[in-house]
Amino acid sequence: MTLLDIFFLAVALAMDCFAVSITCGIIEKRMVLKIVLLTALMFGLFQAVMPLLGWLGINSFSSSFQAFDHWIAFGLLGFLGVKMILDGIKPDEEENKHLNPSKFSTILTMSVATSIDAFAVGLSFACMGMNTIASVLPAIIVIGVVSFLFSLGGYWLGICAGKKINFPVEIVGGVILLFIGSKILIEHLSA
Repeated sequence: MTLLDIFFLAVALAMDCFAVSITCGIIEKRMVLKIVLLTALMFGLFQAVMPLLGWLGINSFSSSFQAFDHWIAFGLLGFLGVKMILDGIKPDEEENKHLNPSKFSTILTMSVATSIDAFAVGLSFACMGMNTIASVLPAIIVIGVVSFLFSLGGYWLGICAGKKINFPVEIVGGVILLFIGSKILIEHLSA
């Protein structure tokens, strides 16, 4: 696998992080550097760690995980999406109960949900003959860095868009998360 191949793979894996980060930025509507950096770091970290875990686990349970990984991603993103839509419908006096993309538990859930595909990529590394940590490490680093950068950019774009939008963006964000989860599910079921 060439460095260019790894870069394109990293960009493809970062697209879900990018879209979810835009949604977070739209909801937040303000730059809180600590939260933006934490979100981007978590997304990048999980995108890097999941291929490593997939690569390490190929001999133990690869086929059984591939049978339901798309359902896990769909379930996590679907849960967050439905919660956001319901929060967007609720009256403003319940504002403190809305999905909060600055909460660590929400960031962690989104990080896991957007990185499920990266686990499957790690499984494919072993099938491509990448059988030493030295052969996998460059891909893992590039995937993590690209996901981190795409998440930063997405969050910033979302904040810019959020300042201009004056309607319940939670509903739009929820629909986006449901769309991403459904896309993952459909792609895996049709393969």
